Amino acid sequence: MTWDDPYGSDVLADKNWRRRGIVQPIETPAERDLVVELSDGSFVGAVVGIAEGGLVQLEDRRGKVRVFPLGHGFLVDGKPVVLVKPRAAAPAGHARSASGSFHAGEVKARVARGSRIFVEGRHDAELVEKVWGHDLRIEGVVVEYLEGVDHLEQLLAEFRPAPGRRVGVLVDHLVTGSKESRIADAVARGPFGADVLVVGHPFVDIWQAVKPARVGLKAWPTIPRSIEWKKGIAQALRQPHESQEDIARLWQRILSRVTTYADLEPALLGRVEQLIDFVTAPE
Repeated sequence: MTWDDPYGSDVLADKNWRRRGIVQPIETPAERDLVVELSDGSFVGAVVGIAEGGLVQLEDRRGKVRVFPLGHGFLVDGKPVVLVKPRAAAPAGHARSASGSFHAGEVKARVARGSRIFVEGRHDAELVEKVWGHDLRIEGVVVEYLEGVDHLEQLLAEFRPAPGRRVGVLVDHLVTGSKESRIADAVARGPFGADVLVVGHPFVDIWQAVKPARVGLKAWPTIPRSIEWKKGIAQALRQPHESQEDIARLWQRILSRVTTYADLEPALLGRVEQLIDFVTAPE
């Protein structure tokens, strides 16, 4: 004869008895725009990026961004999750581009406008492309580099800016009394002033627009004027600096630390956005 024990077997015989009834967190990739809540309810935000060191960036509805370590301590739809780094994938939906704008997905670049953005050198162009490249392709804006700003007036005379053929120029070290400020003033007074906008950042070189913490520094070193600035930086960082190839390799390492606009100083961000608005304004 058999009978059913309404209380089941000895509950202590199950080694996992303490975990019964507890919802175990599920590993969840921290994809862009995933809405996440801290388990203590102190912050709710959408994922806007993954920062170096295993950190997730969350933006709340007021636009405030905070950074938290990936892992335990999060809720999605009220259920506990373990946030993990997402697999690399093509942006989709409302994901954000590196500049912070909403990513338009896999779309064809617009046919190039007549307007252009000029920057001083190759490194400036590479940095602008990395952060704003998606936006520029959607808008059909080509970025060209000048190899220095000394011949800007001559170049403009050849290009002949006009309505629908505007030129935006980004220059280094645009501060009062500098050579760059004198050139900018001359362009503004010249025959193409209405269709040319020259803006700049205060940094000696575009390298300084990268936040120093991204390359392991508290601040960019001060380099004496008697030393070529980039070589001085390489020397201060104890990196090879004898040849142009050494400098190029160091720049590529610095550039690799830039993934989004959050890695750049605000003094550069505003100027590039200003140029994009200027050259894409309705004709």
